[in-house]
Amino acid sequence: MRILFLSAWYPYPPDNGSKIRVYHLLRALAARHEVTLASFAFATARPDQPQALAGVCREVHVVPADPSVRPGWLRALRYFSPQPISTLPIAAMRTATQSLLREGPWHAVIASTETMATYTLRAPASVARILEEHNAFSRWMGDRHAAATGRLNRAQTWVSWQKTRAYERRLFPRFHLVTMVSAQDRDASRELVAGNRLPIAMVPNGVDCEHHRPGIASSRPGSLVYNGAMTYSANYDAMQFFLRDVYPQVRAAVPGASLTITGSTAGVDQAGLALDDTVHLTGYVDDIRPVIAGSAACVVPLRQGGGTRLKILEAMALGVPVVSTRKGAEGLDVVDGEHLLLADTPRDLAAATVRLLQDGALRACLASQARALVERRYDWRAIGAAFTALVEETVARRREARHV
Repeated sequence: MRILFLSAWYPYPPDNGSKIRVYHLLRALAARHEVTLASFAFATARPDQPQALAGVCREVHVVPADPSVRPGWLRALRYFSPQPISTLPIAAMRTATQSLLREGPWHAVIASTETMATYTLRAPASVARILEEHNAFSRWMGDRHAAATGRLNRAQTWVSWQKTRAYERRLFPRFHLVTMVSAQDRDASRELVAGNRLPIAMVPNGVDCEHHRPGIASSRPGSLVYNGAMTYSANYDAMQFFLRDVYPQVRAAVPGASLTITGSTAGVDQAGLALDDTVHLTGYVDDIRPVIAGSAACVVPLRQGGGTRLKILEAMALGVPVVSTRKGAEGLDVVDGEHLLLADTPRDLAAATVRLLQDGALRACLASQARALVERRYDWRAIGAAFTALVEETVARRREARHV
């Protein structure tokens, strides 16, 4: 089959959750089919290293722009837009995708996230249209509204939530398959289009168990890690909460404790974080594995966001025990006390973190059982094969429907 894959993120280097997901799904599709990639490229993207995707994509077409950056006048009018402004087409990508669509025939066109969805809608009726989503966006907007305080903020988040719900209710039925990362996101999306026979399937996030393996580095006593860039609002909120309400309790019980936060800090309001000399901000690092593997425990105090957390899967694959909020571990088939520790209040999170730092036998037990889980359920090879099978089934159904 010939597949056109549209991505908001250029997948090399695969250094954040979205890029990792796109990279591994592309590899899985390319093992059986001919894939052409059209992608935005910004920030750490390296389209100048085409050899990185040479064995994956037959062709790669790049638009050097950040689709999340929109003109100031458009941002100012965002509450009057009939759809989220992040989903509005950008002229250069629209031109590129329309040109590619004319070069068919294509058997499937895959939009990776709603940012790319609008570009697929001009595909010929014979082409299977697939939306490969990383989060249930309207569900995330609902969570933001539920957490909002203040009359103006609640009004603004309510408008965004309702607009996104209405947009997805219109958008999803225009695809022949929608995939979501977690069961919670899948079920929320099914409810949104209740009565429509649109297939909505779950394709979880994964981890490369060969690349991420225990023993890469020796852990430092008392060291904690949060492997998530604070340029993403959910990560910033998690660290703001942890540093303000949890970390002081950990430090009181374990005076030698330290915290390393990975990822870019460009544009991050560090003044809004309770930083001290035991908190280390790495900035962008080429290889995050030694940083995680060198830590005694990984903390994931997330309170927002959707999908499933690659940061947890990475830590588990590297043999690093995890303490997380239930929101942070949402969508993963994990058991509290068997694969990780779960806690939500500041007091409980601090107690669970201290327990991990002080109990070596517990750390070893959780790490061993978590590694076995990711090998069994979350290796990208199996997940990629399942996604490829869904694409093939969708194309077959589309072909049958055209001949009925």
